[in-house]
Amino acid sequence: MTVRVDDATHHPVRRANKVPRFVTLMSPVLQALMRRGVPMGPNVLLTVHGRKTGAPRTTPVAIIEVEGRRWIWSPWGDVHWAMNLRAAGRATVSVRGREEAVTATELDEPGRVAFFRDTFTPFAKTSAGGSTCGLTMTTTVGRGVGGCTRRS
Repeated sequence: MTVRVDDATHHPVRRANKVPRFVTLMSPVLQALMRRGVPMGPNVLLTVHGRKTGAPRTTPVAIIEVEGRRWIWSPWGDVHWAMNLRAAGRATVSVRGREEAVTATELDEPGRVAFFRDTFTPFAKTSAGGSTCGLTMTTTVGRGVGGCTRRS
């Protein structure tokens, strides 16, 4: 098996996971509606610069806000937006025309476990449709969990 290696860092290059087809089809629709100010529950537009091209990339993601802290996670693991955010460490979050610059910190393994146990599960149980959502999300303790904080 051949492993691609980054010329600059000499680290193995990860391939992005593929998201389910329905997400690929719905994402442009959600983006268009959200850009026009249509509320979409906890979803926001996340814009982060690409790790290879540096071009801004925008995708809808769900924000979990609990006790003044905001969290995002990638239910499909290392997808492009998660890999870009990990590389950039900062992004812009847009909600109904308001933009906010944020920094992101990826949680380590114990932090991810604590997040799903202490933050996500109670949040999902109190949200509409939370039991279904919680079962799906808590079974995926992936690498793409991170917290967002406001940047001054």
